[in-house]
Amino acid sequence: MIDRVAVLSDVHCVLPALEAVLAEPDVRGADLIVLPGDLVVGPMPVETVELIESLGERVVWVGGNCERITVELARGERGGGEPNLTMAAWGAGRLREDQVDRIAGLPKTVTLEVGGLGEVLFCHATPRDDEEIVLVDSGEERWREVLAGAPPTVVCGHTHMPFVRLVDRRTVVNPGSVGMPYGTTGAHWALLGGGGPAVQLRRTEFDVEAAAAKIIAGCDFPGVEEFIDHYLRRPPSDLEALETFRART
Repeated sequence: MIDRVAVLSDVHCVLPALEAVLAEPDVRGADLIVLPGDLVVGPMPVETVELIESLGERVVWVGGNCERITVELARGERGGGEPNLTMAAWGAGRLREDQVDRIAGLPKTVTLEVGGLGEVLFCHATPRDDEEIVLVDSGEERWREVLAGAPPTVVCGHTHMPFVRLVDRRTVVNPGSVGMPYGTTGAHWALLGGGGPAVQLRRTEFDVEAAAAKIIAGCDFPGVEEFIDHYLRRPPSDLEALETFRART
């Protein structure tokens, strides 16, 4: 049984945001840090993976669609010419071979016993698929379908929108995104267990301009300033994000 788990999803290689969350007392004091996918694809891939590697066995990393795509690109199993894969291809070309190998070996789901919750399944999008889109306001039948056979608590990411909801006696938690938040600025994450409320959605504010300067200094991706404007300075609203995702379901 693990007493306290910090959940950091969808970091997207925004190193300053990750550093800000890792500095939180409740994250430093957590027994385990779980990453439910999409750590990679973003402006500082090598440095971000190195930081996670430095944390050793305190981190459990679950593979998401960005990890899968990065491996395919790095190994030449997929072409990088698609417009929506430009940053992924750029990052895949910078990761070391040993980093790519580690990412390739990541599990798609992890199940842990967490204090106050019992059995908790961690995945990226849904337990059965790493890029399936299910939203906070998706209907009960849709949620029942994707959660079939899952334990009482499921923690997912992918849509970058923090929420907690009940579905057929199951609790579904999305911690939101550390590096590419929707709805508000700051880095979103969650704390599970720990003797207080069993599920806590958290948000860490950090100096956006200092973060922007650090990212620009460490990144030669040609679209990095647009990335910073869109995700750090003026993130999409929750309604804008929902509208975009609904078009893809």
